[in-house]
Amino acid sequence: MNRHCLFGWQLIRERLSITSGIACAAGFLLFGLNSQVSEAVESDGGLRPLVAALHVHSTISTGSLNLDQLAERAERLGLDAVVLSDNVVLRYEYGAFPLRGVLKRAVSLPSVLDYGIDRFLTDVAAAQARHPRTLLIPGVEVAPHYYWTGSLFDRHLTMHNSQRNFLVLGLPRPEDYAVLPMSGNSASYRFGWETALNLTPTLLLIPAGWLWQRRRYRIGRVGELRYTVVTRRRVPAALLTGLALLLLINAWPFSQPVFSSYDERLGYQPYQTFIEAVTARGGLVVWSMPEARDFHRYSFGPLVEVTVKTEPYADALMLTTGYHGFGGVYQDTRSATKPGGVWDQTLALYLTGQRTIPPFVFGEIAFHKPGEAGIELDQVLTVIWVREQTPAGVIEALRAGRMYAVGQYQREFGLRLDEFLVECEAGARRSRSGETLDRGAHPITVTIIRSGQVIARLAGQTPFVQLVRDTGLPLGQSMFYRVDVQGGGGEILSNPIFVRPVLAAENGQ
Repeated sequence: MNRHCLFGWQLIRERLSITSGIACAAGFLLFGLNSQVSEAVESDGGLRPLVAALHVHSTISTGSLNLDQLAERAERLGLDAVVLSDNVVLRYEYGAFPLRGVLKRAVSLPSVLDYGIDRFLTDVAAAQARHPRTLLIPGVEVAPHYYWTGSLFDRHLTMHNSQRNFLVLGLPRPEDYAVLPMSGNSASYRFGWETALNLTPTLLLIPAGWLWQRRRYRIGRVGELRYTVVTRRRVPAALLTGLALLLLINAWPFSQPVFSSYDERLGYQPYQTFIEAVTARGGLVVWSMPEARDFHRYSFGPLVEVTVKTEPYADALMLTTGYHGFGGVYQDTRSATKPGGVWDQTLALYLTGQRTIPPFVFGEIAFHKPGEAGIELDQVLTVIWVREQTPAGVIEALRAGRMYAVGQYQREFGLRLDEFLVECEAGARRSRSGETLDRGAHPITVTIIRSGQVIARLAGQTPFVQLVRDTGLPLGQSMFYRVDVQGGGGEILSNPIFVRPVLAAENGQ
């Protein structure tokens, strides 16, 4: 029994959870919260904790601070890294049927595509060289698809899902971004049967040319004088030519987006296609703040009223696959991370082999400018366990789920998870974590969750250390543990530690 855990359990993946640990057991859990600031120390495997602000906008898109100002602000706040999420494209348009390409209204906001993808990546690298103490990780925020309902005749239009977003990380080449299938990115548009249909107006030039060249002869007589009148049918020829040109301009640029913005029946198909496009290029995809709402209404005089809205989309976690995680801690109402909720349900699908990638939780600050909506850069953090303090090291750790999310919404309340362990054989195999950051004693409630079920809910004050023995193990089943910490001014949400049963033959029985 030296290789396996008590009761026959073994870790599914090494260093999968927040703790960077190398073993998982079914005997008991040990975790701790500590209120003393400590130095970052290496854990087993040479991992180091790195404190990051994730989902940050710069002046390249919709932020108010440039890259240098963000790096300087992060350094003053004691952050190790800033994960950028500048909007890759912010172009929206509505066209009136049947001349959508001519009778249209378009709106465009600053974005990475307008700035230049190559320039964006180059500028981030240059800012990194000027600020070596703070990592700047390039990334983008993407809304792959939006669609319209309503009509100009009813004088009301609704644009749906303009804020149903992904965060995309780990794409180092400009060409990777340029071809991503998303609304507003003409480089990703395709040629197909629609292209042939759009070119059919050129056929009108054939009868137009025939009418232009055709002559009509009429012979008349005035007394003894005979005459011949020759006329051309140029007016109808000009009308046909004008119609052909109008239809061709309407169809320009002939290529079509992968998914129409006037089709409301697509569901999550555009998003699944986008996930697959990013992962095929080695990128990392995160659903951004899936329960945040967005609702605005704009009036364009007596002509039309436009509603722009995005409903919460926590069901995306179940209805899409292949993504790497989602925003689980951010400043809005959330329910997906509650015990037995959507997150636990998707983790269960991974345990049973129905998914190849487990969804991990991220903390999102959604930072645009200081003080906006009461947000500061360090109020929501992601603490990442990295092998090397480089952009590549951060991406590798995020992909493996070696992080936990922290919300510290009051300046005097800051938490770090010191240890969240699953241990076997009295410590022979265990996981561990490091670094703490809290500045005093605060009341907290700690919830320990096993496979969606609450096995313990404990109340206390920081510093808080507790040993919990899990005696009701479901033998022969795979499972996962995670921890949720809530206090009056902050919260912690860990990523799961997965365990699976060890076969009797493997256990030497």
